[in-house]
Amino acid sequence: MKNRLDLQKILDSFKNIKIGVVGDLMLDDYIIGVVDRISPEAPVPVVNVKEERFVLGGAANVVNNLSVLEAQTICFGVIGTDTNGDRLLKTFDEKGIDSSGIIRTKEIPTIVKRRILAGNQQLLRIDWEKAETISKELEELLLENFKSKIDSLDAVILSDYDKGVLTPKVAKEIVKICKAKNKIVTVDPKPKNAMNYIGATSMTPNRKEAMECLGKNNVTDFEALGKELKEKLQLDNLLLTRSEEGMSLFLNEIINIPTFAKEVYDVTGAGDTVISVFTLASAAGVDWHEAAKIANTAAGIVVGKMGTSTVTKDEILEFYNQIYERWECNNV
Repeated sequence: MKNRLDLQKILDSFKNIKIGVVGDLMLDDYIIGVVDRISPEAPVPVVNVKEERFVLGGAANVVNNLSVLEAQTICFGVIGTDTNGDRLLKTFDEKGIDSSGIIRTKEIPTIVKRRILAGNQQLLRIDWEKAETISKELEELLLENFKSKIDSLDAVILSDYDKGVLTPKVAKEIVKICKAKNKIVTVDPKPKNAMNYIGATSMTPNRKEAMECLGKNNVTDFEALGKELKEKLQLDNLLLTRSEEGMSLFLNEIINIPTFAKEVYDVTGAGDTVISVFTLASAAGVDWHEAAKIANTAAGIVVGKMGTSTVTKDEILEFYNQIYERWECNNV
């Protein structure tokens, strides 16, 4: 990718790509206000609420990232038959997201994470969830739904928040199906479940998650860490995110990509943005190195936003040209 026009063409092609997302669907509820006194009832701040907003979270944030980039997206997961489940599906419908792969059940509630903020600081988080694996019946139904749609997909993202949807059976079977169908399958893993994803195309852990995947602590040699994890999980490639140190892409060689951020304001959901853009760009025909650069650009934008956020194609295009044209000129 050498100029603005090439990236524009890639971004324009996103609308022709269909991505399946499987994982733990959530809603993020933000209560935003100001604090100017302490409660007389207890030594806690009193938040005068100015705004409340619901946004898609967890695997649903991956779906939202893809939707904002105009990709065709179908979501697979399990939610409750409750008001929050209604709200999640209504949001999907408003965004034109295919929710036909979602199962509703009375067995579990729809996961909601409520954050109370004041002065750009999070004061408290309240979670509604029942973090246990889905039943065997729901596993079978989820897999049947997935099998019926796989032929129409260009790539699959497994978004694992360890809330019970990506059971060992579901995860392993989906990787197996994708490999048999020659489909890209990328994983944003929960470290304790890493071995469920042997044979996936790619994985996008941060350094801490990579260490935990291998049961290690305080590893300073990130190159050895990435190589070991890629080999152990038999991945085609591994994208290791390293916070302020950037990203490292492990192919047959290791490619280090420096970090660029407009301003680090909130890292919530940044991993969802990375795997969304990384997978989508690759499905659009970009090589993995260029896909990682575009994902890195998107991450640099989203961490400058408050809360669970997304990036637009225009933002990616503008910021990419700012940072990479300068960077590549400096490395000629």
